[in-house]
Amino acid sequence: MNEISPPRPNNLDAFWMPYTNNRGYKTTPRMLARGEGMYYYTTDGQEIIDGTAGLWCVNAGHGRREITEAIQKQAAIMDFAPTFNMGHPIAFQAAAMVAEHTPAGLDRIFFTNSGSESADTALKIALAYQRARGQAQRVRLVGRERGYHGVGFGGISVGGIGPNRKQFGAMLPYVDHLPHTHLPEQNAFTRGQPAHGANLADHLDNLVALHGDTIAAVIVEPMAGSTGALIPPVGYLQRLRDLCDKHGILLIFDEVITGFGRLGTFFGSERVGVTPDLLTMAKGLTNAAVPMGAVAVHDKIFRTIVDNAPEGIELFHGYTYSGHPLAAAAAVASVDVHVKEDLAGRARAMEPYFEEAAHSLKGLPNVVDIRNYGLVAAVEMQGRAGKPTDRGMRVFHRCFDAGVLTRSTGDTIALSPPLIVEKHHVDRIFETLGEAIRAEAA
Repeated sequence: MNEISPPRPNNLDAFWMPYTNNRGYKTTPRMLARGEGMYYYTTDGQEIIDGTAGLWCVNAGHGRREITEAIQKQAAIMDFAPTFNMGHPIAFQAAAMVAEHTPAGLDRIFFTNSGSESADTALKIALAYQRARGQAQRVRLVGRERGYHGVGFGGISVGGIGPNRKQFGAMLPYVDHLPHTHLPEQNAFTRGQPAHGANLADHLDNLVALHGDTIAAVIVEPMAGSTGALIPPVGYLQRLRDLCDKHGILLIFDEVITGFGRLGTFFGSERVGVTPDLLTMAKGLTNAAVPMGAVAVHDKIFRTIVDNAPEGIELFHGYTYSGHPLAAAAAVASVDVHVKEDLAGRARAMEPYFEEAAHSLKGLPNVVDIRNYGLVAAVEMQGRAGKPTDRGMRVFHRCFDAGVLTRSTGDTIALSPPLIVEKHHVDRIFETLGEAIRAEAA
């Protein structure tokens, strides 16, 4: 184990922290100094079990030597090379490795730098495809209430989380939304996929009746994560797939969270048994060691855009760092770790124990719902009158102070540990969460 560096004074003024109460944080800062395996360590040496895989992303655990060494090696060989009208070998290697595990047919990989960029890229590809196949009137995009697709203007336009939108005025035009699938009156305390709610997909028929043949694509998360882990009802995604096929609409799965083993399969689409036309990814792609995202695109979409374009550039889109050498090296090493250690299989094997531990909190004060799927669990608590999110944030703080990192989304505590988690980690995570919930109710 590495020696922990002694704390040093920090200037907390310059860094404007994302998605953070900056004023509140700077009164009681929490600093993580390093990570190893299932744990973070704070600047004062406290051990913190990582119950959230960082931010849904460190699926193989922290400090993976294989990934670190691959990044170091690549940095010594070549730190950067552009991918506009030229290439470098490891970007092609990374794309090929990813394509080996994406759903059948989705074997064209477009690299980005984040999940937000992946969402915007997928939306643009969908629009370009509809135009290339002679359906230029299809300019409308459909998201879902409570959906999260990053923070680009495309992503927040199709996204359905109000606070992510309200500060920024007008969104993209020609956007509509399906209803969310959270039905606590019928599905509370469900283990795995809830029984009720497949019919909510039928609202797409209503949107087609309203907008005609102007809808280009529908984008949903197979399991909505950032809104508090909403599990897809049995049959819902299959019905949505069938309706998209019926109406000539592309189906995009946002698998930034559900990709790379989180649901017990390499991609969540395999777990739910539905193949989309495009699939976004990020987070676990590199085990979060270097920022990287990607969109897996069905070959029919790629061929339609490329073959119908005039001579020259076929898609006027991309990023300076698309296929960045260090990120590509991290992706190659990360995918290799996933395959060699069968991390998806480990997640599936641990799921029953994880599920039992999560639902053991049923009956605690203010707990109104518990849901789980794969190695994801959400414990939803009744919010305080006039103080939304207050209970969730207080429970989050209590857990951290007791040595467990959780994720507070409103008054829901979400858990998504690294896929290397063992039973004793699961026990400590949920015991600590239970104690925090009881203490907050006192």
